[in-house]
Amino acid sequence: MKEHIIIREAQKTDLPLLLQCEQGVIAAERPFDPTIRNGAITYYDLLDLMENSRAIVLVACDEDKVVATGYALEKPAKHYLDHEVYAYLGFMYTDPEYRGQGINGAIMDRLKKWSLSKGLTELRLTVYNDNEHAIRAYEKVGFKKHMIEMRLRIEK
Repeated sequence: MKEHIIIREAQKTDLPLLLQCEQGVIAAERPFDPTIRNGAITYYDLLDLMENSRAIVLVACDEDKVVATGYALEKPAKHYLDHEVYAYLGFMYTDPEYRGQGINGAIMDRLKKWSLSKGLTELRLTVYNDNEHAIRAYEKVGFKKHMIEMRLRIEK
């Protein structure tokens, strides 16, 4: 990662830039999911995440430009698992001009450290099965494929 890229917690003043990044995530995922509605949509309540003491939203900045994002959010685990809570990672986005520079890995490393500081030793995320580029990026930082969610659309 280039030295001039700085990773920090997102601030409320970043919200307009974060919303643009969110649209980047949605645009990147639409080809993988025919069930995403057309038109303007949002995935996240970013302001709520930034105000939540059991969440962190990170940004990577090149001067004033937000070039990558990611969050970790504490979630309750299923009652039958060996952990009560885990960190769910989401909003993993890197501007196409900045991909391949290790920025996503640096954000993931910071999210791991934050998770450990909150006592969260299980990290999970979701990724589309056909998004091979993202899967490789997550495997590069230690994630392993775990479960596949299947879907079927039937006609009325």
